[in-house]
Amino acid sequence: MTSSAQPLKSGAREAHPEHLGHVIFIAAAAAMGGFLFGYDSAVINGAVEAIRHRYDIGSAALAQVIAIALIGCAIGAATAGRIADRIGRIRCMQISAVLFTVSAVGSALPFALYDLAFWRVVGGFAIGMASVIGPAYIAEVAPAAYRGRLGSFQQAAIVIGIAISQLVNWGILNAAGGDQRGEIMGLEAWQVMLGVMVIPAVLYGLLSFAIPESPRFLISVGKDERARDVLREVEGGDVDLDARVVEIEHAMKSEHKSVFKDLLGGTFFFKPIVWIGIGLSVFQQFVGINVAFYYSSTLWQSVGVDPSESFFYSFTTSIINIVGTVIAMIFVDRIGRKPLALIGSVGMVIGLGLEAWAFSFDLVDGKLPATQGWVALIAAHVFVLFFALSWGVVVWVFLGEMFPNKIRAAALGVAASAQWIANWAITASFPSLADWNLSLTYVIYTVFAALSIPFVLKFVTETKGKTLEEMG
Repeated sequence: MTSSAQPLKSGAREAHPEHLGHVIFIAAAAAMGGFLFGYDSAVINGAVEAIRHRYDIGSAALAQVIAIALIGCAIGAATAGRIADRIGRIRCMQISAVLFTVSAVGSALPFALYDLAFWRVVGGFAIGMASVIGPAYIAEVAPAAYRGRLGSFQQAAIVIGIAISQLVNWGILNAAGGDQRGEIMGLEAWQVMLGVMVIPAVLYGLLSFAIPESPRFLISVGKDERARDVLREVEGGDVDLDARVVEIEHAMKSEHKSVFKDLLGGTFFFKPIVWIGIGLSVFQQFVGINVAFYYSSTLWQSVGVDPSESFFYSFTTSIINIVGTVIAMIFVDRIGRKPLALIGSVGMVIGLGLEAWAFSFDLVDGKLPATQGWVALIAAHVFVLFFALSWGVVVWVFLGEMFPNKIRAAALGVAASAQWIANWAITASFPSLADWNLSLTYVIYTVFAALSIPFVLKFVTETKGKTLEEMG
């Protein structure tokens, strides 16, 4: 990002690379980290019930094994930026790929429950790194004219990773005769589900050797000539490369390194704008979206759906998630962030409310009555659709735009940390809440979806069409 004090003289804003396909390949390779982010986050969905029975544990202990990966996520996200600044973006990707690989192998071959939990934390650390380094790298190598579209690769890769993980789980379950603990290649089916992630993890590592280091990092370590080569590769030969290097150096020198104390002030510890960012992050998670991705197979089986069908419904939900994300990417710059968030909140209230109603009925022969069963299934898809076309994308857009330049990096870090903590709270609490009362659990999620409406109306300011400098 260039400073507003020095206008671009290199022609970078109008840069068009001679080989756009190559730039797309570079962005797509970096977004493989996003694919693994989505894949590793959701693949556990297929193993939840098998882990419960294999280790004979209750809902509370099971929830901690599922949620413990989020601790690794938070640590990985908090440290990725410093690692990338010290050793480079590409090396950071390669470390992440190695961690994904060893986590997949370790999770597939655990000798005890605590061992499985440890490998879940390792995988979470890789997720946290990938969540930071992918978007940062793409932003630094993408030509300005294509940055928005190439930047969307990360979110698209995440939702595709979620969908593919559910499709693979469904295929493995069918190969095991519908039994999550059925044998495949000498392992139980759930172990194979977790182990298959080795394939995309190794591919991610290999692709990282095929893409260039970020020009910004190269300049920061004095490799200006190599930076010029990369800039020529991604922005084209018409750009004044010497001027581009000067622009990047100037931007890096003029950037304010925001720190935690910059966020303090106001009546309640943080500045009001920071609390709004935290609120957006918390509402995004407290509607229970990750229940749909971590526990959906368990949820459907708990109301009498056949395991194979429950895995299939998890896959169809993931497809709906992709559709909703594409809708958000199309409309977020057309109708604005705030209207999209409000539309999503209303849709989520309807979907979650219908699920709460359906789950309030007693099971008949271990199943929901037919009408309530179909309502629950359709409502679950409605909920995911409206989340994906609104809060799934809009919150990240808001967090990237809403903070003043002076505090943007630090405030975004606090808001992202709040999101991981809220994610952990929902993930860790769902099994016990569902055992207590599944319908009331969904009433709680419905209430948070409803509360998000006045929150957005009163506190959130539209950022569509404004420059980052206009945020203060």
